[in-house]
Parts: sequence; C-alpha cells; structure tokens
Amino acid sequence: MDLLGFRRSLETPEARRGFVLLMIMSAAFGMALSVQDNVVSNYFGDVLGLEGPQFGYITAIREVPGFLLIFLTALFYKMSIPRLTAMMLLLLAGGMMLFTFSSSFWTVAPWVVITSMGYHTVLQTQYALGLSLTTEQRAGAVLGRLTAVHNGGALVAMGVVFLIFTVAPDAFRPTFVLAGLMALIAAAAVFRFPNLHDGVQEEVVAERPKLVIRKPYRYYYYLHLLDGARMQIFFSFGLYVLVVIYGMSVREISLLLVATKLLAMVTGPWIGNMIDRHGEKPLLGALNFIYIAALAGYALIDNVYVASFIFLVYSVIFPLSSVGSATYLRKVAVRDEIAPSLAMGVTLSHAAAIVVPVTTGYILNYVGYQVPFLIACVIASFTILVTRRLDPASQRSPARIEEDRRISERLAPASGVADGD
Repeated sequence: MDLLGFRRSLETPEARRGFVLLMIMSAAFGMALSVQDNVVSNYFGDVLGLEGPQFGYITAIREVPGFLLIFLTALFYKMSIPRLTAMMLLLLAGGMMLFTFSSSFWTVAPWVVITSMGYHTVLQTQYALGLSLTTEQRAGAVLGRLTAVHNGGALVAMGVVFLIFTVAPDAFRPTFVLAGLMALIAAAAVFRFPNLHDGVQEEVVAERPKLVIRKPYRYYYYLHLLDGARMQIFFSFGLYVLVVIYGMSVREISLLLVATKLLAMVTGPWIGNMIDRHGEKPLLGALNFIYIAALAGYALIDNVYVASFIFLVYSVIFPLSSVGSATYLRKVAVRDEIAPSLAMGVTLSHAAAIVVPVTTGYILNYVGYQVPFLIACVIASFTILVTRRLDPASQRSPARIEEDRRISERLAPASGVADGD
C-alpha cells in the first residue's frame, strides 16, 4: 500500500497529520464493522431465529437511516465534518453494544436503526475528509488507500473473531461489545482532524449548505441509485445463501471474509491509482461487467465453492464503485457542496435499498433465491449505460466553472511575479 511513502508526498504538515488520523479512524471503523458483520447473519439466524424474508425486512429497516441521511446531515449542517463523524461513531458504538440486549426481530430492530445512523453518516463523511487531504488529481489515490486501510482493520477483526469463535462458539454478545469499543477508538482519532481544502489548512470552517440537489450532479445520483439497488440485493441475501442454503459456519464465513479483506488491501490502492490515471468512465464500466458475471454465477451455479469465490470477488470490488463516483463528484461539484452531495448520493442509494430488499424478500416466499440475483444483473446493466455518459471535464456545474475561474485569477498574479523574478 506504500502508506508511509504516500504520507510523505502530501504537501503540508497538516495534511500529513490528517492522513494519519484518518487512517487510524478508518482502520478502527473497519474493525468495528467487520466484527459485527462477521457474526450478525449467524446471530440473526442461530440466536434470534430469523428466516429468509426477515433477512430482507431487517435490511430494509437498516437502510432507513441511509435514506434519511440528507436530512440528518442538514440537521447538523453547522457542525464541522470531523466533529459530526466523531459524534456518529459514538452513536455507532452505543448501538453495537446494545445488540447484546436483543432476543427477537422486534427487540433487535431499534439497535439496527441506531447503528445504521452512525454507519451511514460516517460512510459519506470519511470520503469528504479524504477528499480534503489533496487535490482532485490525486483523490483516487487517497480514497484507494483509505479503502485499503479500512480493509486492513477489517482483516485484523476477522482474525480476532475467528479465534474467539474457535474457543467459544456462542460468544455473540461479547463480540458486539468488542465492535463498540473499536468504534469508540475511531471517534477519538477523528475528533481533531484538521480543517483542510486541497491539503491546506484553513482557519475558518466553511458552512455547508443544508440540502443540495443539483442537475449537473445527476450522473452521480444515478450511479448511487443503481448501485444501492444492486448492492443491497447481494448483501441482503449473499451471506444468507452461504449460511442457510450451503450451511457455512461462523468459522467458515470468517475464513472467507479474511480472504476478501486480504485481496481488497492489494486491489484498493491500485484501482484508486487507475481511476486517477484513466478516469472514472472505463473503471466503473469494467466493474459493472464483473458484477454481472458474478451475480449471474451466484444465481445459476449450484456449488458452494463457486458461490464462495463469487462472494469473494464481489466483496473485493464493490467499495470501489463508491470511490469512482466520489472522485467524479469532486471534479464536477463546488467545494462546499461536496459533503452534502455525498450525503444526497447515499440517500438516493438507500431509497432503492429500502424498497429492493423488501421486494426481493417477498419474492423469496414464492421463488428460489436465484431470482433476486438475476434482477441485480439487470440493474448492473443499466449502470453500464450511465457510466458510458460520464465526462467530468464537460460536466462541471456552472458554479464549479466560476469557482475554478476565480481560483485561476487569484493564482495568476503570483505566477506572473514568479515568472518575472
């Protein structure tokens, strides 16, 4: 990953300090999510006794805060992004620990909502923090390394969970407490993240617009809407198929997820660099072709080893769609509208994420598990059509064009003086 070398390449001491704090936050955040995600499907099935359709319903409940994210972000618009991130990590920690008090579908649902509020807010604010560390020409490299560190933390957590369940196969509740403690560490790390723009510290924290929805950002919104629908189908029922249909245990799921995180640590920075070098259009298009092949294989090939391999491939590449859409937004959006626009994208993706798991969960009552995955193939096909229309150089918003003009005029006199010297 060359994290130390990349840190030294950042232009200011404040950016380098911010990079270190963000990496600590990302690793701890990844550990917290990984600890919970690694056991939650088995917890729902083995301890709470949830069945197939209920997996879809609980996913829909979990996605409601993601749908409301733009309103949550607007509510706290006067709070700086680092402080908002820290507050939501504290909320995430509390929700994870409260999982220990659940005993049924309805008693776990409130804690699912609380953790979801924290998770979905940090999901978009961490990208805003990462984008502030450097210029748009290197944004993909930053977010790629952020993804790699997140996966590194998740990998460590997978190993810990594997060891815990080797010794104590029913240790679900202490594991949720451990996840909460990791989220607390993440909150402490990000609390003092500096106020940066293009890696340069600014004394005044810019006030974010409360709500942002702009026509020039429409392709960013389309990507998130379609990605949310496709992603939620897979992650509502992907582990369900492995656990319920193929009977995989917590230890086997842990080994699969360890392999996933190991591979993601390698591919994340590389694909981030490729986005910077070649642009979002070809990379996002290629990712969606892979999604189609993976989803079709999951539906049509009845083999636990093939299903495990497909889960591995899909899990490795799916976060990179968010990286590509975020770097695209950075190139077309006004600076102060990036964070609320990221929130709007997450909200739109979860509008689909609420409807799709409920619909496909209902479908599971009448058809095999294969049908939802074939529906996801169709969604990925539409996403390819959207990616073919991406052209950030010509799709900058009028306000962004004006912002770039003002910056160029401000820099021109200094450049002229330097040339004269």
